[in-house]
Amino acid sequence: MISYHTCPLATLGGKDTGGMNVYVRDLSRELGRQGIGVDVFTRSQDEHVPHVLHDLGFGNRVVHIPAGPETPVAKDSLADYLPEFIGNIRGFAEAKGLEYDLIHSHYWLSGIAGLDLRRAWDVPLIHMMHTLGLMKNRVARSQSEMATEQREQAERQLLTQADRIVAATQAELAQFQWLYKVDTKNVVVIPPGVDTSHFYPIPEDEAKEFIGMPEDKRMILYVGRIEPLKGVDTLIEAAAILRQRGVLVEGCECLAIIGGESGEPPEKISEEMARLKGIARKLGTDDMVTFLGPQDQDNLQYYYSASDIVVVPSHYESFGLVALEAMACGRTVVASETGGLAFLIHDGENGFHVPAADPNALADKLELIIKDPGLRARIGENARAYAQGHAWPLIAERVVKLYSEVLRAYHPSLA
Repeated sequence: MISYHTCPLATLGGKDTGGMNVYVRDLSRELGRQGIGVDVFTRSQDEHVPHVLHDLGFGNRVVHIPAGPETPVAKDSLADYLPEFIGNIRGFAEAKGLEYDLIHSHYWLSGIAGLDLRRAWDVPLIHMMHTLGLMKNRVARSQSEMATEQREQAERQLLTQADRIVAATQAELAQFQWLYKVDTKNVVVIPPGVDTSHFYPIPEDEAKEFIGMPEDKRMILYVGRIEPLKGVDTLIEAAAILRQRGVLVEGCECLAIIGGESGEPPEKISEEMARLKGIARKLGTDDMVTFLGPQDQDNLQYYYSASDIVVVPSHYESFGLVALEAMACGRTVVASETGGLAFLIHDGENGFHVPAADPNALADKLELIIKDPGLRARIGENARAYAQGHAWPLIAERVVKLYSEVLRAYHPSLA
């Protein structure tokens, strides 16, 4: 398994940590439960962290490979260190006497490494994009948010050269076809899973006690990275509209935002975090909006269960794992009708859709849910039941079946 630019064990909500980290970690753990050995290779970003960790269980490992400085570096520079990363993976395998059956890479940088290792080891490559450069370009609000031409070329190369591409939804498959204009015969749709032994409804009073929230207070929750395409500004604007309407009463409700930096001095926070805090101050909601910073994935179920509504206001999501986790906890989710969220959420059945970047529409939907506890309970229960169909044992079985099919095609003698 290759996750070059971000470690699957990293705390959720950091600059480059999100659903992909959780996907790689939880899939690797479930594969271990099913008797499949996995080494996850990621770039070492901290010389003080052991290069090999056994936090995945079942003998499976996360291997931090030195490539460039053992510190976080700008994503635009990461491609420069790929040759060293690839060489050190090969060195690790040779030193340990390892022979891998196949490679499963995640995100375009990992895919480039995967293509090189496939040639060196003569094993098949399965790749998952997680996000697409051309889709990001369609929703980018500034030049700095645009994907590079190098990324676009790499994604086209992977779509044509990987043995299989895993798409999270039919929407992503369609994006391959109409944006990249490639033959998609090697694409299979397998959605991400959710750990239903970890994400399940916790009694609200117990969840609130765990996170230190007064039992009589209500919370709207956002979980994810702090970057413009996530649409957090739309959520803050919607909260301001609801306060003006008298729906959100001072001291009774809060908007909690998990992700990004919290408690850092102004010179250390990101441009987007500073912008969002400025919006909250300008709109007079800074007393209601709480920036909690990144949180340990092992505690998120308490935040979901303590909330009334979880909002995913993204301009683009290839799937929307946060929405699925919240649904597994029995929460009502309001999400932008975009990308994978348009398939995961069935409007009015297991959650609600709103147009992206429309704070008035979001405010209207939130007001409807806040004022109707019965609706909130019904949608939350439907969401929990729906999420059971995405439990990791079920999803991993589909991935293992794909592995077997690819191996048989690559090595006909195994058929």
